Amino acid sequence: MRRHGGQRYHHLIKNANGGGVKGMFKVLSIAVILLVIFMLAIMKTFNSPLPPADINVDTLWQSAAAGGWRPSSAPRSHWPPPTKETNGYLRVRCNGGLTQQRTAICNAVVAARIMNATLVLPELDANSFWNDTSGFKGLYDLEHFVKTLRNDVNIVERMPEFWEKNGKRKKIKPFKIDPPRDAPISWYETKALEKMREHGAIYLSPFSHRLAEEIDKPEYQRLRCRVNYHALKFKSHIMELSKSIVDRLRGQGHFMAIHLRFEMDMLAFAGCYDIFSQAEQEILKEYRKVNFAPKELVYNQRRAIGKCPLTPEEVGLLLRSMGFDNKTRIYLASGELFGGERFMGPFRSMFPRLENHSTVDITGELAKNTRGLLGSAVDYMVCLLADIFMPTYDGPSNFANNIIGQRLYYGFRTTLVPDRKGLAPVYIARENGETAGFEEAVRRVMLKTNFGGPHKRIPPESFYTNSWPECFCQKSAKNPADECPVTDSSESLENSGTSEGVSIKSNLVSETV
Repeated sequence: MRRHGGQRYHHLIKNANGGGVKGMFKVLSIAVILLVIFMLAIMKTFNSPLPPADINVDTLWQSAAAGGWRPSSAPRSHWPPPTKETNGYLRVRCNGGLTQQRTAICNAVVAARIMNATLVLPELDANSFWNDTSGFKGLYDLEHFVKTLRNDVNIVERMPEFWEKNGKRKKIKPFKIDPPRDAPISWYETKALEKMREHGAIYLSPFSHRLAEEIDKPEYQRLRCRVNYHALKFKSHIMELSKSIVDRLRGQGHFMAIHLRFEMDMLAFAGCYDIFSQAEQEILKEYRKVNFAPKELVYNQRRAIGKCPLTPEEVGLLLRSMGFDNKTRIYLASGELFGGERFMGPFRSMFPRLENHSTVDITGELAKNTRGLLGSAVDYMVCLLADIFMPTYDGPSNFANNIIGQRLYYGFRTTLVPDRKGLAPVYIARENGETAGFEEAVRRVMLKTNFGGPHKRIPPESFYTNSWPECFCQKSAKNPADECPVTDSSESLENSGTSEGVSIKSNLVSETV
């Protein structure tokens, strides 16, 4: 190509020289004409209107395209069952709310497997925000948990008082350790294991985010999925209550669940103060001072980079721009909204068919547990089973991230995750009076999202938000590493059929959560 270009250039020069001034003028005239045509083409490209950004709401009520992928957390390489000979006992205290504790349980199982340790039933923090003393057995099905993980790790409800070491019976004195945040596998294989062998048991407290999420060993990642999506099943009364609420919501057609994170703790954490009254700002600042590390936060800067939760009105404007009408039924999963009806009113005027677990619970059980883990567990299940789920703040939000990940695992169920950074200038322009093209601009931002379909996990996206591809497989995969194993736990669940009138899709979730 370079050679031909050079020949053409010399040919033009030759013709120009041969034709004198007239020939040169002819060449220059052609060049100018070509340049003008080129510039006009560029101007037309930049000035031409973009094609309309259309979103088909009807398709959003269905699951996203799977692309041939299906959930699979079964081992795909040699995975021997745990041995009777243990290196010791692992105790953990899982702090935080429902989903933070859930993540900690998954990490504890993996840590026990790494160290060939016997896992003592994880302790759930009763002194946190929830003030809930129900514990593991009050929330999860213990028998199901132990049975599901029998080929992965040994689990005991209580730690024994003595253990055998070198043929001698010794009293166990757990050694307490505060693990480093996001500790690598090597920390558990060395420092933690050394103390376990020395003392017979170790006690890791607190145990939130104490194992790195990105582990370059797919089998450990699949073990996390087995714990999270198969072993951790809520108690039967929680499942029954959740199902009754979902049935009532779906009795009138599709419904959407929104995790409205416009709450005091999140607003204080994010530093989003300026939209509130002076008295409300003082409350938020005091909450932040007591609960979070000091940090200079400027509201306008935070909002511009997407660090503020969407306001209820912004949520309504987003949904309306996407094509949802005022007949859309919405379930709100949230605590007490900060600012009350002053902020909720605009959203309610756009979408009046709003529900929460209290308005649809005919048993009245949830009204008695407004600050307990029960309400959070029911919200979790309703969001999981909703036709569409939308978090208004997905980071850091353990609840939203876990729901997104589990909906991805259960058939790529539609999730609307607003790009707050992309939406910020659109909302700000509207507030400054630039309303023309607002809805079109919102749709363009949302069209860049994946709506819950399979996509590559890119940091800082959490493994618990997106376990693809480790916990997924294909029946006819081009890459052997993606091929579904012969013995696939998710396949046997799907083939179990229906039970007590529950559809296969619902049964898959209810039997494995």
